[in-house]
Amino acid sequence: MTNALPLEGVRVVEMSHMVMGPSTGMFLSFLGAEVIKVEPPQGDKTRDLTGMGAGFFPTFNRGKKSVALNIKDPDDLAKLHALLKTADVFVENFRDETLARMGLAPDQLRKTNPSMIVASCKGFLKGPYEKRAAMDEVVQMMTGMAYMTGPTGRPLRIGSSANDIMGGLFAAYGVLAALIARNKTGEGAAIRSGLFENCLLLVAQHMVQFDIEGTESPPMPERVFSWPVYDLFPTSDGRQIFVGAATDGQWEKLCKGLGLDHLLEDPRLQSRPDQIAARHWTLPLIADVVASRPYDDMLRIMEENDLLFAPVARPAEMYDDPHVNRDGGLFTSKYSDKRDFRAPALPVEMDGRPIVSLNVDIPAIGQHNTEILGNLNMEAAQ
Repeated sequence: MTNALPLEGVRVVEMSHMVMGPSTGMFLSFLGAEVIKVEPPQGDKTRDLTGMGAGFFPTFNRGKKSVALNIKDPDDLAKLHALLKTADVFVENFRDETLARMGLAPDQLRKTNPSMIVASCKGFLKGPYEKRAAMDEVVQMMTGMAYMTGPTGRPLRIGSSANDIMGGLFAAYGVLAALIARNKTGEGAAIRSGLFENCLLLVAQHMVQFDIEGTESPPMPERVFSWPVYDLFPTSDGRQIFVGAATDGQWEKLCKGLGLDHLLEDPRLQSRPDQIAARHWTLPLIADVVASRPYDDMLRIMEENDLLFAPVARPAEMYDDPHVNRDGGLFTSKYSDKRDFRAPALPVEMDGRPIVSLNVDIPAIGQHNTEILGNLNMEAAQ
């Protein structure tokens, strides 16, 4: 593998906010594309979010260039149109009618630039709901994701912006496919990624179960277990550890590793259905062993015996995790007048190396106006 990234030479203009659109641009940036983020003169509103929203802008706008334009102003809108004439890809997450009023709808742009790829990050794909507003939590409620996550009567969104991020990933996936097709035909494409449809795919396994069996899975907290052990256990110092045994080999390792060898000879536990049926009396035995040891000792025992386990951690604790801190696990970004921060890149390696562009910093508002717009003026003069 050379040092060149796959999308070097590709220019992306991104005009979006929150998570879904910016994550699309971030994925393309990490693959080497030049991503120019167009934001209003006062900056993207997510720059100023606090609390759970404080990580939105810095996480999903790494490695981009910032151009500040007031697109309500005719002159600045003209600059945006001029910038788009130089772009391979346009990423947006505005309402369709808003884009059309500005001449930025996919069909409008591709009349003058047939090779352009427009990636639209929307709440819904074309259909009865296409004009509805949507957010991550909204589509989780609509599709049954929240129903499956919380206990009965208490639907619960999952603990990250997973739908937004995956919706952005599918938009980037569509862009890559369109770039490959353009190499063959010279024609661009209009890509549309739907937040609702993304979430629908995430719950598809539960839909299909109903379609082929006629039965519905209960919410995850009340699910019927398919494995002998797949549970949380407290340690002697009040921490929790997740332990699993899903195969015959894992069951054997678990029994031996925890000093419960006698369970391997028990005639009541000689098949997986038997082991699942016996959970009511085998799990307390496992719980007693785990509860007799402090957390760190239990982790060591699990590791030494090659058991299926997981420490129950908080996101902030990931900064202390040895695997997260391996070479290429975290990258430090400079954040203009705010604190530098560490965050992971793409969860992919190519030829044994992480895929990440050289620049993962956060641009200041309009930091690249002179560079980008000045070059446009030079190109127009030429």
